[in-house]
Amino acid sequence: MAAKLDYHWHLRKVMADRGMFSTTDLLPPLAERGITLSSSQVYRLVVERPERLSLKILMALLDILDCTMDDLIEPIAVAGMVKKPKKAAVGGTAPDAEGLGGLRPKRARIRGGDRP
Repeated sequence: MAAKLDYHWHLRKVMADRGMFSTTDLLPPLAERGITLSSSQVYRLVVERPERLSLKILMALLDILDCTMDDLIEPIAVAGMVKKPKKAAVGGTAPDAEGLGGLRPKRARIRGGDRP
């Protein structure tokens, strides 16, 4: 099975190597480059691994920290997840309904006529 790609985010380490130990140290240099982020956004950017990141912010970080993308982002290969085979339905219940027994809801039937 093919390996999935993932990455490690090293912004905190690169900042520490440059003598920047507070997440708010990034606010003024980002503002100088026309990027306005709140302190909580910068905190999440430094402390957590971002799932999405604009190229403007990435380029500003590279400029501020005088580093390369390889310094900030380390690609890693992760073994692919093995999918579990689905179990066959028993007694007319769906495989994900195990343990629910007779608690499965029944479909409503719509009948024509004069009923409201």
